[in-house]
Amino acid sequence: MKRITYLLAFILPFLALTAPAQVKPVVATPAETPQTDKQVRVYITSQNSDNRLSFSGNYAFKEAGQPFETEICVFADPSKTFQSFVGIGAAITDAAAETFYKLPADRQKEVMNAYFSPEKGIGYTLLRTNMNSCDFSSGSYTYVRENDAALASFSIDPDRKYKLPMIRQAMESAEAKLPLFISPWSPPAWMKDNNNMLQGGKLKPEFYQSWANYYVKYIKSLEKEGIPVWGLTIQNEPMARQKWESCIYTAEEERNFLTGYLGPTLHKEGLSDKKVIMWDHNRDLIYQRAMTYFSDPAVKEYAWGIGFHWYEDWSGGVPMFENVRRVHEAFPEMNLLFTEGCAESFDPGRYDAWVLGEEYGRSMIHDFNNGTVGWTDWNILLDETGGPNHVGNFCFAPLHGDTKTGKLTYTNSYYYIGHFSKFIRPGARRIAVTPSRSQLLATGFVNPDGSVAVVVMNESEINTDYKLWVSGKAVNLNSPAHSIMTIVF
Repeated sequence: MKRITYLLAFILPFLALTAPAQVKPVVATPAETPQTDKQVRVYITSQNSDNRLSFSGNYAFKEAGQPFETEICVFADPSKTFQSFVGIGAAITDAAAETFYKLPADRQKEVMNAYFSPEKGIGYTLLRTNMNSCDFSSGSYTYVRENDAALASFSIDPDRKYKLPMIRQAMESAEAKLPLFISPWSPPAWMKDNNNMLQGGKLKPEFYQSWANYYVKYIKSLEKEGIPVWGLTIQNEPMARQKWESCIYTAEEERNFLTGYLGPTLHKEGLSDKKVIMWDHNRDLIYQRAMTYFSDPAVKEYAWGIGFHWYEDWSGGVPMFENVRRVHEAFPEMNLLFTEGCAESFDPGRYDAWVLGEEYGRSMIHDFNNGTVGWTDWNILLDETGGPNHVGNFCFAPLHGDTKTGKLTYTNSYYYIGHFSKFIRPGARRIAVTPSRSQLLATGFVNPDGSVAVVVMNESEINTDYKLWVSGKAVNLNSPAHSIMTIVF
């Protein structure tokens, strides 16, 4: 048995190194290598190489003592723990599901394994989906007929062809329970003051209760189909007037809708266990929204936390990560969840652009270090056009499926996300991790089984030798320029 294990440890990195471009290489798993208290397993993805979540070897801690100022270190302290980890995942939208079922059966199975198997893939543990249509739908739709405020005609038939089967298949493919949260982009047009699901507009006050009932109908319909719902956001991007499905709420309006209608209705209908997530928009206004919501004790009776995206929150080229930290400091009892992000302006000539992955790694490290409990990518899969999208808002996904040829393309973001999702499991707790040089970013978690996963990212041009230093012991490692690595011990 030991001989087989050692052969695997030697062969697997070689297979990953020889994998052709745009084809998913073999991904090593923790079970494939032995572990003792002294052994450290390292996995790496790096530019200008074929390393993609590749196992790079076993290492050992050695006595280190006080490091010198000239030594570069990443310090990890598993005795200092912070927020509990919920999961990492993505959204199964209409576009993702339609693309999925246009692929050959063997490619569909590959997608499921790639995302939801911790052994064969990157082990996603969280899902999101859209209630009513969104831009990543082939057209606008709702679940009721025109002017049916009583919701007597409510039916989730629009979801039955693609979306529900894919969600069900994902839940069956996952190793453990796969929490799902739902998000609306717009109420039906006749409920809004602009009589249009697109271009913003507001929910008319006379339909507040009918719209609250709508969430209940949708949740219960999904659960009747065998699809449990973990949570919901009140409104996707409530301060954006978009050319696609959108609806505007001020902070006060969203608060009042929750405390006066949605929250009491969920409780009355036996759905008080559902996690209600507010905001679901960018980091730029997140503190103003949190301050307005959570200063009202009634909000805390119903809300689980606050969600955020990464769009339109740049200041001098630096994302506004500190805004997330301010919310966590001011309202530590409320959960922070990253609910959406993707690379926009799709161009198939940029499938290999390294920045696609680095944008994910940078955000995930900063968001987790600032108190975030979970992280949800946008579309889990898109086609060769970056869609389908009924308003032409084409974007990147970690995986693209060519519906004409059946080919799957893995962008760098898939591997960068995998350096977190594959090794950090639900129930983990973040630990104190800090690098001694600015070219390195790092975070870490201790899993429920006691294993520790530290993620180190280098987005600079500097090839960096460093020590992972833990309680007076250290292991010597190298972080290549433009790389990300996960160290498990």
